[in-house]
Amino acid sequence: MSMSNRPVSDERVAWLRQVRREKTAVNITKIGLLVGLFVLWEVAARAGWIDPFITSQPTRVIATLHNLWSRGELMHHLLVTTGEAVAGFLSGTILGTLIAILLWCSSFLCKVLEPYLVVLNSLPKIALGPIFIVWIGAGPFAIVVITLTISIVVTILEVLNGFLATDTEKIRLVQTFGAGKLTTLRKVVLPANVPTILASLKINVGMSWVGVIVGEFLISKAGLGYLIVYGSQVFQLDLVMASVVILATVAAAMYFCIQYFEQKISRRRGIG
Repeated sequence: MSMSNRPVSDERVAWLRQVRREKTAVNITKIGLLVGLFVLWEVAARAGWIDPFITSQPTRVIATLHNLWSRGELMHHLLVTTGEAVAGFLSGTILGTLIAILLWCSSFLCKVLEPYLVVLNSLPKIALGPIFIVWIGAGPFAIVVITLTISIVVTILEVLNGFLATDTEKIRLVQTFGAGKLTTLRKVVLPANVPTILASLKINVGMSWVGVIVGEFLISKAGLGYLIVYGSQVFQLDLVMASVVILATVAAAMYFCIQYFEQKISRRRGIG
């Protein structure tokens, strides 16, 4: 009898039901917590516990979003910020991974550059924003470069540490069969570090949005960061809170896309 045709035990069925119930309970609690926070926010504003002019309130945020949508501005600002975030995210992840591969292939370069990477990672890269603006110019490309700078060093260190922590016994085994650096990388190191690379993707989602918003704070004429700055300057706190809500929603959607991709990869590798 094949594995797929074997009857499932009662214990297995009970365990699967328990897992489904726990997952459902977690999801319901997540949604309930979010809804509860918004309800509390609205009630507090209406009851006068907080000043809605300073903190805004959900109904005013919804009205602001509706006005932005009706004027055709919402999608424009959203697409500008999302495009810059995705560009910075992809470039930082790809370049960081490639540099990590290069450093793993050359132990000499790794030893020489590692202290510089640690120092760069400790620097407040946000403070380098004005320098990039002077070098590159005030425009979307400068925002993408700021985003890339924030995410690339983290990616290099994260992926490189994963490469260096790969099981040495497996590496020696393939090398005894005559495998070179590239073959070892392709057959052992990269497959073993798929979870590490996926984890760096999750980290870079947050880093990318931080870089984009900081860049838009400095130089942009469009985008969610621009709306936040403009709203704070003219004391339209409803616009500020509406922009923050959109930003959180889009960043969460991007994170969940990465999480879904991670789950698909894990299932294919038989670890999910």
